[in-house]
Amino acid sequence: MNPFDTFLINPILNALVVFYTIFLSIGVPGALGISIIVLTVLIRLALWPLTSTQLKSTQKMAALKPHMDRIKDEHGHDKVRHQQEISKLYKEHGVNPLAGCLPLILQIPIFIALYQVLLRVVDLNNGDFLTRINSQLYSPALHLKELPSTNFLGLSLASKPSEWSSVGFLILLIPVITGALQFIQSKMLSPQTANTEAVIKKDSKKKAAEGEPRPKGREGVEDTMASMQSQMTLIMPLMIAFFSYGFPVGLSLYWNTFTVLGIIQQYKISGAGAMNKFLPEKWQKQN
Repeated sequence: MNPFDTFLINPILNALVVFYTIFLSIGVPGALGISIIVLTVLIRLALWPLTSTQLKSTQKMAALKPHMDRIKDEHGHDKVRHQQEISKLYKEHGVNPLAGCLPLILQIPIFIALYQVLLRVVDLNNGDFLTRINSQLYSPALHLKELPSTNFLGLSLASKPSEWSSVGFLILLIPVITGALQFIQSKMLSPQTANTEAVIKKDSKKKAAEGEPRPKGREGVEDTMASMQSQMTLIMPLMIAFFSYGFPVGLSLYWNTFTVLGIIQQYKISGAGAMNKFLPEKWQKQN
């Protein structure tokens, strides 16, 4: 058997069926949808320490960006000196650039496994659905005797927004909500412009006082980087919304639950980032 199925997909599938069986037995409406939400929350909480490490590392790297840009301007023509200055900067601020990569790499297999599980669970059109799912369950007590109901809040978790002409116009709200939540999270990951500019000005004044020439072309570099970041903040949510348009609603339910918890975690760790200006003053947190 595929090790990926054995160690990731099957355990997640069994956990989902356990929740579904419990909620179904006590008469909870939309048992499958509630099970997806509960499972997603538990997995997100299990990954919370790894994600926290990643976010904190990203926050530190963002804070160093103005200094890294200055070093590039001053020593970009000398690769050896440039690398030495970057390493010195990391050491001075206690930053490990790999600290944000490793947690993300460890999370990717879990994300893929959860995606595969949900895709299989909502794929009821497969003729041998019950046989296929039951063959992956650890105990006969968990075996499904009939197809699970995919109804959740008036929608079928197996329906796709692309089928809106037959399902109903309201299902198009799913990709809109998915894209909006992704946009909010992307904006929160962006640093506050005011804070970044303050660091750049402070750094430039310090260098000028020490008699060092002021880096040239800073405005152009900052404008280009800001433009690229702004574009990605828009492009990624649009891509996710497009994927949501063609995926079953059950997958969007998982993704949106994951995103909402990500927004909460991001806010608790480093504030709302570029979304700060849209929040009431009492909710604003400085990065």
